[in-house]
Formats: sequence, structure tokens, C-alpha cells
Amino acid sequence: MKYLHTMVRVTDIEASLRFYRDALGLELLSRRDHEGGRFTLLFLAAPGDTSAQVELTYNWPAPDGSRETYTGGRNFGHLAYAVDDIYGTCQRLQDHGVTINRPPRDGRMAFVRSPDGISIELLQAGGALPPAEPWASMPNTGAW
Repeated sequence: MKYLHTMVRVTDIEASLRFYRDALGLELLSRRDHEGGRFTLLFLAAPGDTSAQVELTYNWPAPDGSRETYTGGRNFGHLAYAVDDIYGTCQRLQDHGVTINRPPRDGRMAFVRSPDGISIELLQAGGALPPAEPWASMPNTGAW
């Protein structure tokens, strides 16, 4: 048995790519448009690690223009990524307009949300970094 990927439904491909690819730093591995099924699949992974992929599924609008509404369930928690520099990663995300819901006050852990409300945990690879401003005194925002 081998782990393949986690699938997340998204409502806007471009907004999702701006978050997952441009802000978070994942690499787009492939995109598949399925006209017959009226959906698009995008597969992304952390640079150099294709063994843990996230599949973004975009279901096209119905012929009448209506769209399915997605709601989060408590049975799904979050996606988690180890990062080399949690402060630099959070700054890059913030520079892309992403709210840091749980700042890395401890130099070890932060949470952000995707455009579709998917919680993303960021963990400092190795040991925690020394506390640093503005992160050390930044309050939590919203839920993660």
C-alpha cells in the first residue's frame, strides 16, 4: 500500500493556485481538464517531494450556471507542511494577502487558511526558531 494524495474541492482555480502555488510554494505537477465529467484536477506537491500530493478538484458550474456549495466538516482537520523558515514562509504568505490565523509565536507552528477555508498547518523543520517580532506578539485571527 502507498499513500497517494489528499483531495480538496475548490471553487476558484486561479485563487487556489495563487494560494497553494504562489503563496504557499507548492509546485504544480499536473492539470487535467475532464470535459465529459465537467471537472478539473490539479496535483501539487512540496518542491522535491512528490510522495505527498494534494489534489485540487474544481467542479465546473452546471449548464444553468449554478454551483455546488462546500461546507467544512469537523471530520477533516488540516493539511500540514514542514518548512525550512517558518517566519519567512509566513511573511511570504502575508505578502500574498494571506491572513496568518495562528502566528508562529513559538517559532515552531502557524496556521493559515486557503481561499476555500482549508486549514493549513506550517511546522518549522527541525527545532523551533527563537521567538521573533512581529510574530511573538501577534494575536490569533479567526479560527484555524
